[in-house]
Amino acid sequence: MLSIVIPTLNEEQYLARCLASVRPLGMEIVVADGGSADATAEIARNAGARVIEAPRGRGMQLHAGAEASHGETILFLHADSRLSADAVGVLGRVVADPGFRIGTFRLRFDSPRPLCRLYAWFSRFDSLWTSFGDQGIVVRRSFYRQLGGFPAWTVLEDVELLRRARRLSRIRSLPAEVTTSARRFEMNGMIRQQARNAVILLRYLLGTSPGALAALYAPSGPNAAVAGGRISTTAAHAAGIPIEAEVCADTINSNPGG
Repeated sequence: MLSIVIPTLNEEQYLARCLASVRPLGMEIVVADGGSADATAEIARNAGARVIEAPRGRGMQLHAGAEASHGETILFLHADSRLSADAVGVLGRVVADPGFRIGTFRLRFDSPRPLCRLYAWFSRFDSLWTSFGDQGIVVRRSFYRQLGGFPAWTVLEDVELLRRARRLSRIRSLPAEVTTSARRFEMNGMIRQQARNAVILLRYLLGTSPGALAALYAPSGPNAAVAGGRISTTAAHAAGIPIEAEVCADTINSNPGG
């Protein structure tokens, strides 16, 4: 069985398209909401998804969604991303493959800009610099637990999970596309955003704390919510989330990937 976990925070603009793209799978859909003030939860329920409340922050929401789901394989999909028809077919084969552990789809942006197309082309090659959560991460539940789940971070939670996975397994590049929003690049400028992403990744490799990295990644767009301090470790433990660092909550649901 496949479960689909989607973290949300004020995603009414994109969520319906995301849910429509996974509906043909006919599988369990868990929307882990971080306290949306718009119609996100209503849209999810009307589409047949189960909505759970989770501590705000994408790493925490993803992990809470995984814990609330039941499938032996989990697809983690961002609310502003949507599966192609080919991706739906590939997922069926992945679920049936006993040797599969973890993989990501190839990326496509909903923008015709040449730099967006170039950036997306590199997503077929797995590396710390080219693989992110907005491509969709498909993982066996047993392997996800072996990796310790998503860390309770507001940025780079996907990079950290995939980095752990590379130590134990090859990450498959799944031969189908996930289309994601280019909103952050369009808002901040493609080159400027990519330069910021590179700086954040370099700081991550040099050991900068998740909280400091979150402060570097300035909020923008509809998900630019400030939680007013630090993520509650009590709330995280209540959700069954492994706390690896005390993380600033200044940036919510934002990553260099999108």
